[in-house]
Amino acid sequence: WATPMSWETATEPALRQPESKVWLKVDGKLPDDPLLHVCLMTYASDMTLLDTVLVNHGLRWGEQGTSGASLDHAMWFHRPFRADEWLLYYQDTPFAGGARGLARGQVFTQSGELVVSVMQEGLIRTGKP
Repeated sequence: WATPMSWETATEPALRQPESKVWLKVDGKLPDDPLLHVCLMTYASDMTLLDTVLVNHGLRWGEQGTSGASLDHAMWFHRPFRADEWLLYYQDTPFAGGARGLARGQVFTQSGELVVSVMQEGLIRTGKP
């Protein structure tokens, strides 16, 4: 199952959750090069991770002057996976404060194997007083 994205929860408070679940995969069949799959997951891992910082505050990117920047981003690759097969990206934010948010993610195969762990700290600015 997937959860609503930050742009959906900004206008519908009942949808807000302290976590996010996103299903993702590359469209099409990829070659068997493991480095290519790692590179594509690295790119995809940054697309929604800091959204979990915004959700509980009813914010979304670009609205009311909300902007952000990645301060650091680390990934651990535990076992091989294919980016052209469905992967569940579970994300949450254990801390948000002082204009910063810490987001973490775990990527699972369809069979439930943990294949990637992700941590990111981001700077978040808003136009709200």
